[in-house]
Amino acid sequence: MQGSDSLRSVEEVHIAPLGYEYDRIGDPVVEYGVDTLHLLTDSELETTAYHERLEQELTDHGVVLEYHETDLDDVYDVLGRITTLIDGHQGDIVRVNVSSGPKLATVGAALACMATDASGYHVRTAEHLHPVAETPQTGETIMAEQLPSYPLETPTTDQVRILNYVDEHDTAAHTPNKSELIDFAEREGLAFISDSNPANDKAKFALLNNRIVEPLLEDGYVSVESVGRTKRISLTETGGNALRAFRHKLPAESDGG
Repeated sequence: MQGSDSLRSVEEVHIAPLGYEYDRIGDPVVEYGVDTLHLLTDSELETTAYHERLEQELTDHGVVLEYHETDLDDVYDVLGRITTLIDGHQGDIVRVNVSSGPKLATVGAALACMATDASGYHVRTAEHLHPVAETPQTGETIMAEQLPSYPLETPTTDQVRILNYVDEHDTAAHTPNKSELIDFAEREGLAFISDSNPANDKAKFALLNNRIVEPLLEDGYVSVESVGRTKRISLTETGGNALRAFRHKLPAESDGG
């Protein structure tokens, strides 16, 4: 007997930063017959009367609206929020509106599409209206143009889990070393160890270096400090941002050990 997932219908899901827009958000949702719209909201942006009208209009069209508090001026917060939402809609059709929020939200939304299988689209408009507190920033949409797909290389699940382990265990008194990373990988069954079945400690360190540490170093996500014969691993600011962006690759419960 097939599982219930096989009976589940595929939904049309859209994700859009909620900037000072109306048509730019609503028109594509109606055009595509969207089932669920995830709106990224920012407490720093004031809610307007036309936001409330937009909610009512889309609800009247049968669209389920879900709101997610996000810092729309933080690329990594937007990126992490969207990739997490996309990950929660496996098997659905997911599209991301990259033109409905502030500029940095646009960057984060576009990067999220590059890092996943979601499609991004940009909504062209005919006019710009002001002031935004009274009227949407733009009006009279012309068309929603799908963005070309440019795949973005992202850290592997194993690499994200190592980043998370380092983040949780790097304190003023102690910085994780490579032996601790190997112990964690074995305890949690990380693929780079479990799939290779290394014969000895030397082989384990080689796998850790080749599959985890060296790629993360090349991307600027970690730094390695020699303390005697021990290698200490720390996250860089870039690594911390990468962890925020791709936290959806972690298990539901934090796996810091």
